[in-house]
Amino acid sequence: MLYHLVKYLSNHFDIPGTGMFLSLSFRAAMSIILALVIGMIFGRKIIRILQRHQIGEEIRNLGLEGQLQKRGTPTMGGIIILISILVPILLFGDLTNIYTQLMIISTLWLGAIGFIDDYIKVFKKHKEGLNGRYKIVGQVGLGLIVGCVMWLNQDIVVKEKSDKNEPRAQVEYVTENGTNNAVYVTPAEKSITTTIPFVKDNEFDYRWLIPGDSDTSDLLSWLVYIVIAIFVITAVSNGANLTDGLDGLSSGISATIVVVLGILAYLSGNIIYADYLNIMYIPTSGELVVFAAAFAGALFGFLWYNCYPAQVFMGDTGSLAIGGIIAVFALLIRKELLLPILCGIFLIESLSVIMQVSYFKYTKKKYGEGRRIFLMAPLHHHYQKKGHFESKIVVRFWIIQLLLAAITLVTLKIR
Repeated sequence: MLYHLVKYLSNHFDIPGTGMFLSLSFRAAMSIILALVIGMIFGRKIIRILQRHQIGEEIRNLGLEGQLQKRGTPTMGGIIILISILVPILLFGDLTNIYTQLMIISTLWLGAIGFIDDYIKVFKKHKEGLNGRYKIVGQVGLGLIVGCVMWLNQDIVVKEKSDKNEPRAQVEYVTENGTNNAVYVTPAEKSITTTIPFVKDNEFDYRWLIPGDSDTSDLLSWLVYIVIAIFVITAVSNGANLTDGLDGLSSGISATIVVVLGILAYLSGNIIYADYLNIMYIPTSGELVVFAAAFAGALFGFLWYNCYPAQVFMGDTGSLAIGGIIAVFALLIRKELLLPILCGIFLIESLSVIMQVSYFKYTKKKYGEGRRIFLMAPLHHHYQKKGHFESKIVVRFWIIQLLLAAITLVTLKIR
């Protein structure tokens, strides 16, 4: 809102400093600062409100060290994260930008699903929370929204690098350091091309999955893309939810992921850097940097209270939203195929549960007694069962996530 106010004033009045305020870097910096302030200052007040209303975590005795000491710790702290994201983006973001609009919708949508789940657990005393099928329906619904908007909205386009002698080539002049730089690109076009790592021509077009060159094949390609968007959102959202089992684990890992996504959004939305790195240029997607800054600030601010020993848990209000937001963000900047690397810990945590449950059912059917691969799933609980301290597990997972983040950024040059 402040962005639009300042933009209006700059268009009608000669006010010093408006140019700086409208710049992407300034608004991103202000977003991360405000999100941190909200999380660290107002977060304490929200925690007290949760304590006053006895909104505490119900802990099942799974035989984990220090587990029962967490009983009664305030949950639904994801509200802190959501507020810390939305306030800065409403103030400093361009609310007319379709990418910003989709991220706000995703935040509210998944935050609402997680809130309902936590509400049922806490107030209805139903330990399972919202029925799993309804969670899936909500995630599928968001996938449909995102996929259809990317298909039908004419502001969501891609421009490819072009040779200046190509008949379709268009020149765009970008001023940087006082110099006009000419960059040749193709005309803006609707595309379902995405980035694939470690390949020389690092782009994959989902149209290749559907043979033919007709309106029908084009329609089927978009339908395939929507199905993939649904899968990505559901998988990453549930992966983040499963990872949220130790103090500071999910919030710390997610903060690193969001910083990397913010960098990728900046590069993809800047025609000069996109040209230099030979990656697709996505006009107006640079606005996502403001959202990423607010998101990272919200996570770091929440981590202030969520690190060991946690004073508040995010609950599904936070974990479902975090994973879903990361997935939607990656889809919008065409980097969803990088998520198995960048969100590798989410992936491994999910696979550990799938393997554990599948093997248990298989051995029970074959031998009459269920057997386990891990001492306990998700994977972080396996290490707890082995006697590792909770804080040590969390820090080591953070270090692994930093390595995965570095590998993800390196894929821009290693092909």
